[in-house]
Amino acid sequence: MTEPTAEPTAALTARRPQVPADRLLAGLVPPRHFQDATFDGYRPDPDHPSQERARSRMSGAAAELAAPRRRGLFARRPSAPPAVYLDGGFGVGKTHLLAALARAVGPEAAAYGTFVEYTHLVGALGFAPTVRALSHRRLVCIDEFELDDPGDTVLMSRLLRELADHGVALAATSNTLPESLGEGRFAAEDFLREIQALAARFEVLRIDGPDYRHRGAPRPESGLPDDAVVAAARAVPGATCDGFADLLAHLRTVHPSRYGALLDGVTLAAVTGTGPVADQADALRLVVLVDRLYDRDVPVLLGGTGTAGLFDEAMLRGGYRKKYLRALSRLGALAEQGRAAANA
Repeated sequence: MTEPTAEPTAALTARRPQVPADRLLAGLVPPRHFQDATFDGYRPDPDHPSQERARSRMSGAAAELAAPRRRGLFARRPSAPPAVYLDGGFGVGKTHLLAALARAVGPEAAAYGTFVEYTHLVGALGFAPTVRALSHRRLVCIDEFELDDPGDTVLMSRLLRELADHGVALAATSNTLPESLGEGRFAAEDFLREIQALAARFEVLRIDGPDYRHRGAPRPESGLPDDAVVAAARAVPGATCDGFADLLAHLRTVHPSRYGALLDGVTLAAVTGTGPVADQADALRLVVLVDRLYDRDVPVLLGGTGTAGLFDEAMLRGGYRKKYLRALSRLGALAEQGRAAANA
Protein backbone atom coordinates (compact mmCIF):
# COMPACT_ATOMS: atom_id res chain seq x y z
CA MET A 1 0.00 0.00 0.00
CA THR A 2 1.49 3.33 -0.99
CA GLU A 3 1.46 6.32 1.34
CA PRO A 4 -1.01 9.06 0.42
CA THR A 5 0.51 12.06 -1.25
CA ALA A 6 0.63 15.26 0.78
CA GLU A 7 0.43 17.58 -2.25
CA PRO A 8 -0.21 20.48 -2.29
CA THR A 9 0.78 20.62 1.38
CA ALA A 10 4.40 21.68 1.95
CA ALA A 11 6.94 19.07 3.03
CA LEU A 12 9.95 19.18 5.31
CA THR A 13 11.75 16.97 2.81
CA ALA A 14 11.61 19.81 0.28
CA ARG A 15 13.56 22.10 2.59
CA ARG A 16 17.35 22.44 2.70
CA PRO A 17 17.95 25.36 5.03
CA GLN A 18 21.25 27.21 4.91
CA VAL A 19 21.92 28.70 8.32
CA PRO A 20 24.64 31.36 8.60
CA ALA A 21 26.88 31.38 11.66
CA ASP A 22 25.36 34.53 13.08
CA ARG A 23 21.91 32.94 13.06
CA LEU A 24 23.19 29.81 14.83
CA LEU A 25 24.64 32.04 17.53
CA ALA A 26 21.56 34.26 17.71
CA GLY A 27 19.47 31.13 18.25
CA LEU A 28 21.25 30.33 21.52
CA VAL A 29 18.39 31.59 23.68
CA PRO A 30 15.85 29.80 25.92
CA PRO A 31 13.20 27.98 23.85
CA ARG A 32 9.71 29.39 23.45
CA HIS A 33 8.51 26.99 26.13
CA PHE A 34 10.66 28.77 28.74
CA GLN A 35 11.30 32.21 27.28
CA ASP A 36 9.40 33.94 30.11
CA ALA A 37 10.86 31.85 32.95
CA THR A 38 11.82 33.76 36.10
CA PHE A 39 13.05 32.80 39.56
CA ASP A 40 9.83 34.17 41.06
CA GLY A 41 7.84 31.99 38.68
CA TYR A 42 9.49 28.84 40.04
CA ARG A 43 7.36 27.28 42.77
CA PRO A 44 9.56 25.12 45.01
CA ASP A 45 7.86 22.19 46.72
CA PRO A 46 8.10 22.73 50.51
CA ASP A 47 8.39 18.95 50.95
CA HIS A 48 11.65 19.06 48.97
CA PRO A 49 13.96 21.79 50.36
CA SER A 50 16.54 21.08 47.66
CA GLN A 51 14.29 22.95 45.21
CA GLU A 52 14.45 26.20 47.20
CA ARG A 53 18.21 25.75 47.68
CA ALA A 54 18.65 25.39 43.92
CA ARG A 55 16.54 28.47 43.21
CA SER A 56 18.50 30.50 45.77
CA ARG A 57 21.85 29.40 44.34
CA MET A 58 20.87 30.13 40.76
CA SER A 59 19.48 33.53 41.77
CA GLY A 60 22.78 34.20 43.53
CA ALA A 61 24.70 33.24 40.41
CA ALA A 62 22.59 35.71 38.42
CA ALA A 63 23.46 38.46 40.91
CA GLU A 64 27.17 37.61 40.63
CA LEU A 65 27.03 37.84 36.86
CA ALA A 66 25.02 41.06 36.90
CA ALA A 67 27.77 42.85 38.82
CA PRO A 68 29.88 45.02 36.48
CA ARG A 69 33.33 43.74 35.60
CA ARG A 70 36.15 45.82 37.01
CA ARG A 71 38.67 46.94 34.48
CA GLY A 72 41.88 48.91 34.64
CA LEU A 73 45.25 48.73 36.31
CA PHE A 74 43.94 48.47 39.88
CA ALA A 75 41.12 46.02 39.23
CA ARG A 76 41.22 43.02 41.55
CA ARG A 77 42.05 39.66 40.09
CA PRO A 78 38.68 38.09 39.27
CA SER A 79 37.61 34.98 41.14
CA ALA A 80 36.80 31.81 39.22
CA PRO A 81 33.49 32.18 37.38
CA PRO A 82 30.59 30.15 38.81
CA ALA A 83 29.91 26.71 37.34
CA VAL A 84 26.67 25.13 38.56
CA TYR A 85 25.28 21.73 37.59
CA LEU A 86 21.62 20.94 38.35
CA ASP A 87 21.00 17.21 38.68
CA GLY A 88 17.57 15.67 39.12
CA GLY A 89 14.74 13.71 37.57
CA PHE A 90 12.24 14.84 34.96
CA GLY A 91 9.83 17.63 35.86
CA VAL A 92 11.53 19.13 38.94
CA GLY A 93 12.17 22.50 37.29
CA LYS A 94 15.81 22.26 36.23
CA THR A 95 15.22 23.75 32.78
CA HIS A 96 13.00 26.48 34.26
CA LEU A 97 15.80 27.56 36.60
CA LEU A 98 18.41 27.41 33.83
CA ALA A 99 16.24 29.52 31.53
CA ALA A 100 15.53 31.96 34.37
CA LEU A 101 19.28 32.36 34.90
CA ALA A 102 19.87 33.03 31.20
CA ARG A 103 16.98 35.52 31.12
CA ALA A 104 18.29 37.35 34.21
CA VAL A 105 21.77 37.69 32.70
CA GLY A 106 20.31 38.83 29.36
CA PRO A 107 20.44 37.62 25.73
CA GLU A 108 23.55 39.63 24.87
CA ALA A 109 25.56 38.18 27.76
CA ALA A 110 24.15 34.65 28.02
CA ALA A 111 24.12 31.74 25.55
CA TYR A 112 21.54 29.01 26.08
CA GLY A 113 21.35 25.70 24.24
CA THR A 114 21.08 21.97 24.71
CA PHE A 115 24.18 19.83 24.86
CA VAL A 116 23.66 18.56 21.32
CA GLU A 117 23.15 22.10 20.02
CA TYR A 118 26.62 23.04 21.26
CA THR A 119 28.25 19.96 19.74
CA HIS A 120 26.43 20.70 16.48
CA LEU A 121 27.57 24.31 16.69
CA VAL A 122 31.19 23.15 16.85
CA GLY A 123 30.52 20.85 13.91
CA ALA A 124 29.06 23.69 11.86
CA LEU A 125 31.48 26.49 12.77
CA GLY A 126 34.65 24.69 13.86
CA PHE A 127 36.13 24.54 17.35
CA ALA A 128 38.18 27.77 17.41
CA PRO A 129 35.41 29.99 15.96
CA THR A 130 32.97 28.53 18.50
CA VAL A 131 35.31 29.33 21.39
CA ARG A 132 35.84 32.87 20.07
CA ALA A 133 32.11 33.47 19.73
CA LEU A 134 31.16 32.08 23.14
CA SER A 135 34.10 33.57 25.05
CA HIS A 136 32.48 37.01 24.63
CA ARG A 137 29.52 35.86 26.74
CA ARG A 138 29.45 36.05 30.51
CA LEU A 139 27.43 32.82 30.81
CA VAL A 140 26.98 29.62 28.81
CA CYS A 141 23.94 27.50 29.76
CA ILE A 142 23.87 23.84 28.72
CA ASP A 143 20.54 22.04 29.02
CA GLU A 144 20.32 18.22 29.03
CA PHE A 145 24.04 17.64 29.49
CA GLU A 146 24.95 14.18 28.25
CA LEU A 147 27.88 12.36 26.74
CA ASP A 148 26.93 10.18 23.81
CA ASP A 149 30.35 9.10 22.61
CA PRO A 150 34.05 9.50 23.41
CA GLY A 151 34.44 12.28 20.86
CA ASP A 152 31.78 14.34 22.65
CA THR A 153 33.55 13.74 25.96
CA VAL A 154 36.85 15.14 24.76
CA LEU A 155 35.17 17.94 22.79
CA MET A 156 33.04 19.24 25.68
CA SER A 157 35.84 18.88 28.21
CA ARG A 158 38.09 21.03 26.04
CA LEU A 159 35.35 23.54 25.19
CA LEU A 160 34.37 24.08 28.82
CA ARG A 161 37.99 24.35 29.89
CA GLU A 162 38.71 27.05 27.32
CA LEU A 163 35.53 28.97 28.13
CA ALA A 164 36.27 28.88 31.87
CA ASP A 165 39.82 30.08 31.15
CA HIS A 166 38.22 33.07 29.38
CA GLY A 167 36.18 33.82 32.51
CA VAL A 168 32.87 32.48 31.19
CA ALA A 169 30.46 31.16 33.83
CA LEU A 170 28.83 27.79 33.18
CA ALA A 171 25.48 26.32 34.16
CA ALA A 172 24.14 22.91 33.15
CA THR A 173 21.23 20.56 33.76
CA SER A 174 21.15 16.79 33.50
CA ASN A 175 19.39 13.68 34.70
CA THR A 176 22.80 12.13 35.39
CA LEU A 177 25.46 13.05 37.91
CA PRO A 178 28.60 14.35 36.15
CA GLU A 179 30.82 11.48 37.28
CA SER A 180 28.30 9.01 35.80
CA LEU A 181 28.10 10.61 32.36
CA GLY A 182 28.74 8.16 29.56
CA GLU A 183 27.71 5.07 31.51
CA GLY A 184 26.10 2.49 29.25
CA ARG A 185 27.02 4.41 26.10
CA PHE A 186 30.70 3.62 25.65
CA ALA A 187 33.71 2.39 27.62
CA ALA A 188 33.50 5.29 30.07
CA GLU A 189 36.41 3.95 32.12
CA ASP A 190 38.69 4.63 29.14
CA PHE A 191 37.75 8.31 29.36
CA LEU A 192 37.53 8.57 33.13
CA ARG A 193 40.08 11.36 33.30
CA GLU A 194 38.08 13.53 30.91
CA ILE A 195 34.83 12.77 32.76
CA GLN A 196 36.42 13.55 36.12
CA ALA A 197 37.80 16.81 34.72
CA LEU A 198 34.28 17.76 33.62
CA ALA A 199 32.81 16.82 37.00
CA ALA A 200 35.46 18.79 38.90
CA ARG A 201 34.45 22.01 37.13
CA PHE A 202 30.95 22.06 38.56
CA GLU A 203 29.25 22.75 41.86
CA VAL A 204 26.59 20.02 41.80
CA LEU A 205 23.11 20.79 43.13
CA ARG A 206 20.73 17.86 43.42
CA ILE A 207 17.02 18.74 42.99
CA ASP A 208 14.63 16.17 44.44
CA GLY A 209 10.90 15.81 43.97
CA PRO A 210 8.25 14.26 41.72
CA ASP A 211 7.51 15.30 38.16
CA TYR A 212 5.26 18.32 38.68
CA ARG A 213 3.45 17.52 35.41
CA HIS A 214 2.68 14.01 36.72
CA ARG A 215 3.32 12.59 33.29
CA GLY A 216 4.56 9.19 34.40
CA ALA A 217 6.07 6.86 31.84
CA PRO A 218 5.18 7.80 28.26
CA ARG A 219 2.33 5.71 26.87
CA PRO A 220 2.19 4.47 23.30
CA GLU A 221 0.06 6.75 21.15
CA SER A 222 -1.72 5.09 18.24
CA GLY A 223 -1.51 6.79 14.86
CA LEU A 224 -4.38 8.23 12.87
CA PRO A 225 -5.31 6.84 9.45
CA ASP A 226 -2.85 8.26 6.94
CA ASP A 227 -5.67 9.68 4.80
CA ALA A 228 -6.96 11.58 7.81
CA VAL A 229 -3.47 12.96 8.53
CA VAL A 230 -3.11 14.22 4.94
CA ALA A 231 -6.58 15.79 4.97
CA ALA A 232 -5.96 17.48 8.32
CA ALA A 233 -2.61 18.89 7.17
CA ARG A 234 -4.22 20.34 4.05
CA ALA A 235 -6.72 22.20 6.22
CA VAL A 236 -4.08 23.90 8.44
CA PRO A 237 -2.25 26.90 6.94
CA GLY A 238 1.51 26.51 7.37
CA ALA A 239 1.35 22.74 7.94
CA THR A 240 3.78 20.26 6.43
CA CYS A 241 3.19 16.61 5.59
CA ASP A 242 5.84 13.95 4.96
CA GLY A 243 6.12 10.20 4.68
CA PHE A 244 8.05 8.81 7.65
CA ALA A 245 10.63 6.87 5.64
CA ASP A 246 11.26 9.90 3.40
CA LEU A 247 11.64 12.16 6.44
CA LEU A 248 14.23 9.88 8.06
CA ALA A 249 16.16 9.74 4.78
CA HIS A 250 16.05 13.55 4.52
CA LEU A 251 17.33 14.03 8.07
CA ARG A 252 20.47 12.10 7.09
CA THR A 253 21.26 14.83 4.56
CA VAL A 254 20.68 17.86 6.84
CA HIS A 255 23.12 18.83 9.58
CA PRO A 256 21.33 18.57 12.96
CA SER A 257 22.29 22.19 13.70
CA ARG A 258 19.80 23.12 10.95
CA TYR A 259 16.84 21.11 12.23
CA GLY A 260 15.47 24.22 13.92
CA ALA A 261 15.61 26.18 10.67
CA LEU A 262 13.90 23.22 8.98
CA LEU A 263 10.83 24.12 11.05
CA ASP A 264 10.72 27.84 10.30
CA GLY A 265 7.12 28.93 9.84
CA VAL A 266 5.72 25.42 10.37
CA THR A 267 2.44 25.47 12.28
CA LEU A 268 1.87 21.72 12.33
CA ALA A 269 4.06 18.77 11.28
CA ALA A 270 2.15 15.80 9.90
CA VAL A 271 3.83 12.45 9.22
CA THR A 272 2.24 9.50 7.46
CA GLY A 273 3.36 5.89 7.66
CA THR A 274 5.04 6.25 11.05
CA GLY A 275 6.57 3.00 12.25
CA PRO A 276 9.50 1.45 14.14
CA VAL A 277 12.93 3.00 13.58
CA ALA A 278 15.38 0.23 12.73
CA ASP A 279 18.65 2.19 12.79
CA GLN A 280 19.99 3.83 15.94
CA ALA A 281 21.59 6.71 14.03
CA ASP A 282 18.19 7.47 12.49
CA ALA A 283 16.60 7.20 15.94
CA LEU A 284 19.01 9.75 17.42
CA ARG A 285 18.41 12.17 14.55
CA LEU A 286 14.68 11.80 15.16
CA VAL A 287 15.22 12.62 18.84
CA VAL A 288 16.92 15.89 17.85
CA LEU A 289 14.04 16.77 15.51
CA VAL A 290 11.51 16.05 18.26
CA ASP A 291 13.45 18.31 20.63
CA ARG A 292 13.36 21.15 18.10
CA LEU A 293 9.62 20.59 17.52
CA TYR A 294 9.05 20.71 21.27
CA ASP A 295 11.20 23.81 21.74
CA ARG A 296 9.08 25.59 19.15
CA ASP A 297 5.70 24.21 20.32
CA VAL A 298 4.97 22.77 16.87
CA PRO A 299 2.06 20.28 17.10
CA VAL A 300 2.43 16.97 15.29
CA LEU A 301 0.01 14.54 13.65
CA LEU A 302 1.22 10.96 13.32
CA GLY A 303 -0.17 8.36 10.98
CA GLY A 304 0.90 4.73 10.74
CA THR A 305 1.47 3.16 14.14
CA GLY A 306 2.07 6.47 15.92
CA THR A 307 4.58 6.23 18.76
CA ALA A 308 3.78 2.58 19.47
CA GLY A 309 6.98 0.60 18.93
CA LEU A 310 8.78 3.66 17.54
CA PHE A 311 11.93 2.68 19.49
CA ASP A 312 12.36 -1.03 20.09
CA GLU A 313 12.98 -2.67 23.47
CA ALA A 314 16.72 -2.91 22.90
CA MET A 315 16.90 0.86 22.35
CA LEU A 316 14.78 1.53 25.43
CA ARG A 317 17.12 -0.60 27.54
CA GLY A 318 20.34 0.83 26.12
CA GLY A 319 22.56 3.77 26.90
CA TYR A 320 20.30 6.26 25.10
CA ARG A 321 17.22 5.16 27.07
CA LYS A 322 16.59 8.60 28.61
CA LYS A 323 16.79 10.29 25.21
CA TYR A 324 14.20 7.96 23.72
CA LEU A 325 11.84 8.22 26.70
CA ARG A 326 12.10 12.00 26.57
CA ALA A 327 11.30 11.94 22.85
CA LEU A 328 8.28 9.68 23.39
CA SER A 329 7.00 11.90 26.19
CA ARG A 330 7.40 15.02 24.07
CA LEU A 331 5.86 13.41 21.00
CA GLY A 332 2.87 12.38 23.06
CA ALA A 333 2.35 15.97 24.24
CA LEU A 334 2.79 17.37 20.72
CA ALA A 335 0.43 14.75 19.28
CA GLU A 336 -2.29 15.90 21.70
CA GLN A 337 -1.80 19.46 20.46
CA GLY A 338 -1.88 18.20 16.85
CA ARG A 339 -5.20 16.45 17.29
CA ALA A 340 -6.65 19.56 18.90
CA ALA A 341 -5.38 21.72 16.02
CA ALA A 342 -6.79 19.33 13.44
CA ASN A 343 -10.18 19.25 15.17
CA ALA A 344 -10.23 23.04 15.33
